[in-house]
Amino acid sequence: MSSTAMAPQDLDMDQPDQPGLEFAQFGAGCFWGVELAFQRVPGVVKTEVGYSQGHVADPTYKLVCTGTTNHVEVVRLQYDPAVCHYTNLLSLFWSRHDPTTVNRQGGDVGAQYRSGIYYYNEAQARLAQESKEAKQMEVPDKKIVTEILPAKRFYRAEEYHQQYLEKGGGRGMKQSANKGCNDPIRCYG
Repeated sequence: MSSTAMAPQDLDMDQPDQPGLEFAQFGAGCFWGVELAFQRVPGVVKTEVGYSQGHVADPTYKLVCTGTTNHVEVVRLQYDPAVCHYTNLLSLFWSRHDPTTVNRQGGDVGAQYRSGIYYYNEAQARLAQESKEAKQMEVPDKKIVTEILPAKRFYRAEEYHQQYLEKGGGRGMKQSANKGCNDPIRCYG
């Protein structure tokens, strides 16, 4: 689970907005649809999309897309563990993408689309590893390539990326972020 030691300045040291909330961070392809899915989960208080796990400070979308920064498009969320258990978030993560494709989700290709769970504490690390092992048992003929690493510093993506599908995306077709909504999520630029 743990990789090479990271300097404290490399870790995501932000604090949740309210006492009692926890952070979670996931990479599962293009962050727009993943964010909308997590917005709908009861107990998820806030979502942000951005970039993590890279080696360049203050990356932009354009720079991340060059493939030279090693960043992942991630959703960082704040959730209330009294309402939503971390295992619920993991279940949604696994359901939202194909964890057997390397640096790719559908037509999106590049290291920024890799599958990853980026944990904030050892309990999250353990639960992530257990969920990965369980997912691997579901698909024994394929290898789960999801990385499980400490959450590195989070860089918030440009404002137009935030709640992109809820705001209507490039086509002006707003999608519901209401808690419990199970409408199909349509991704579009």
